[in-house]
Amino acid sequence: MQVSAADASCAGGSASPGPRGGSADGQEPSGAEPVRAGSAMADNTSKLTKHVNKTPPRSPADSAKEKAAKRLSCDSNSSHDGASGPELSALEEAFRKFAIHGDTRATGKEMHGKNWSKLCKDCHVIDSKNVTLTDVDIVFSKIKGKSRTITFEQFKEALQELSKKRFKDKSNEEAVQEMHKLIEGKAPVIAGVTKAISSPTVSRLTDTTRFTGSHKERFDPTGKGKGKAGREDLVDTSGYVSGYKHAGTYDQKVQGSK
Repeated sequence: MQVSAADASCAGGSASPGPRGGSADGQEPSGAEPVRAGSAMADNTSKLTKHVNKTPPRSPADSAKEKAAKRLSCDSNSSHDGASGPELSALEEAFRKFAIHGDTRATGKEMHGKNWSKLCKDCHVIDSKNVTLTDVDIVFSKIKGKSRTITFEQFKEALQELSKKRFKDKSNEEAVQEMHKLIEGKAPVIAGVTKAISSPTVSRLTDTTRFTGSHKERFDPTGKGKGKAGREDLVDTSGYVSGYKHAGTYDQKVQGSK
């Protein structure tokens, strides 16, 4: 049987290298241990660096705080210093207050159609004679174009359009000034929030004169609560049964009979 040169070299030729590139007898070459120790220290250092540089995940509360701060900064730009920028006019301040009303994501720089209609109602731009809600919607659609909102400059253009109908007997400049006066310094009106609900059912449930049992004992004849005295069980030692209407009249009857 013929033996190939490759088989011969594997059987009796050069010795196979030891583990990790060592010699045939299994011993590692000199200098290998320091290299392994150095690589281990490098791995530990990189893990420690990654752990230290790892920032904690941002919670939804943090993002909400940032949004609130952003809204407040937009709403309070009227208190700028002289070096930070010009102060907002009363008209622009009112614009921003109405622009962020009811929208937690609004920045005050743009206004939606719903808030535009509310501004016209609350500031009495709509008088139901010269200017109606339909006129307000038409002007908004005309000014906004393809966008869904209007900026402050477009807002002033819309007011100029409505001023021609709102103040017909005045010149264009006077009409615009009168329109601005209706809006300057105003804020959204929140109506019906603290209004108490009055209904027969609520009145019947809160009428203390109709209470019975232990609930009746907790209030005096005027409807005022007795406090702790109305919640304690007091023992009646008068000798009369509960609910007797002529209590305390026995002595009078005895004296009268004599």
